[in-house]
Amino acid sequence: MTLTAINFGHLYRTHMADAGGREKPPAAWDARARDMNKAVTNSLYVQEFVGRMNLEGCDSLLDMGCGTGAIGLTLAPRLKRVVGVDYSRGMLAEFTHNAQTSGIAYAEVIQRAWEDDWQDLPVCDVVVASRSTTVMDMADALQKLDSKARKRVYLTNLVGGSFIDRGLLIAIGRQGKTFPDYIYILNILYQMGRQPRLDYIEARGRLAGTESFAEFLAKATFSLGELTLDEQARMADWYYADAERASRGGEGFKWAFISWETDGS
Repeated sequence: MTLTAINFGHLYRTHMADAGGREKPPAAWDARARDMNKAVTNSLYVQEFVGRMNLEGCDSLLDMGCGTGAIGLTLAPRLKRVVGVDYSRGMLAEFTHNAQTSGIAYAEVIQRAWEDDWQDLPVCDVVVASRSTTVMDMADALQKLDSKARKRVYLTNLVGGSFIDRGLLIAIGRQGKTFPDYIYILNILYQMGRQPRLDYIEARGRLAGTESFAEFLAKATFSLGELTLDEQARMADWYYADAERASRGGEGFKWAFISWETDGS
């Protein structure tokens, strides 16, 4: 069997289903929008992402899964048009507030989900999808991103299949299932006729920075779904066994930073 004969889009969808992947409802992100707005501004991750981008010859940007605007609004001073797209009204409200506070009059927002129809979304010079690509159908998502970019696409995707420390997952008995990661993207793009570039950004674990077990448990539940009483007890044992480890959420992970040139059509 040749590489081109493998349906990586189908393999991704199957892997995601087996891992129990699910799209969080917009309300889940609405509730976190204000806290996320405080957390991501001027972060090291944003600096790393923006520092890898080439905006030469670019005036417009579409930020898919824009959240509160960490990427799109950071780049806005170098552009003439920024379009923030998200399915969470709460995130778009924070994006709009941040744009107004920064005096960015040429930023606009559109409420849209990955699985929605994108026909009316504007085509921009650059399209980004930062930390927003845990989607149910990767092949469809990549085609949509590519179709809206005149010049380049930049995205980040999980490396290794989990945002959570593996030791903690083992401790609570959740180590068996991992999410599909960036390697599917490279293969799908190859089959699309693109030539992706790959780099990596180091990140803290999703559970880092909490000040109490209750906060730690809430973050874990958001990422892993509802935990049984036994899982919660095991998590508490892990948490209280090492205060320093608990504060950093265990081991970190990596984002794959992937970019490619489009055909300009």
